[in-house]
Amino acid sequence: MLVKSVLKVVLVDVNAKVVQAWRAAFADNPEVKIIRGSILDQEVDAWVTPTNAKGSMDGGVDAVIKGRLGPAIEKRVQQEIGRLYAGKMAVGCATCVPTGGASPRFLISTPTMVKSAENISETLNVALACAAAFQAVHMQNAHEPGSITSVALPGLGAGTGQVPMRVCANLMWTGYTLFNDCAFRDYDAMRAVLREQLGDVGEMPEEMRYRIKVPDSGN
Repeated sequence: MLVKSVLKVVLVDVNAKVVQAWRAAFADNPEVKIIRGSILDQEVDAWVTPTNAKGSMDGGVDAVIKGRLGPAIEKRVQQEIGRLYAGKMAVGCATCVPTGGASPRFLISTPTMVKSAENISETLNVALACAAAFQAVHMQNAHEPGSITSVALPGLGAGTGQVPMRVCANLMWTGYTLFNDCAFRDYDAMRAVLREQLGDVGEMPEEMRYRIKVPDSGN
């Protein structure tokens, strides 16, 4: 069983509608900082980037971060995907690689889709990706205690993924509350609990927030 991490969380996006949706979804979580702006301006231990199965940083936030950190970061991410996932990372998994800098020290890549552009509006991908990013924090801190104490996340799936803003915000809230409630032994255990309880996201009202009830055997 992993020890749960104490973490400062920043949600940041250039899209005002994403920010507005976050403020509604996270209204009961004043500890979460919500900012309209660029993730590049956030001085935290780790940035989270929504990526694709192969870690090709050719669009969206991925491309912006690659532009700042340099092409070597893409190579590191893809090498880690090759090491851990035989070159193709499933939705609900993540990688955490050192950037070689001080802020951020780490880049967490979590796929919201398999290809570089897909409509994921009728899937659980946002919740899976968000939960996987936080699971990566738990696992990195288990390996190196206290190495990630703060993290910045952009909107996941709200751009090329075509997920409605409110749905995106609510599914990210689900991932965040799961992080607060439990640290899983691995990504497989985390995905199983999410899929079992969330079911068909297409049938959920847009305004619905869902808190996962973690069984004792799931952590």
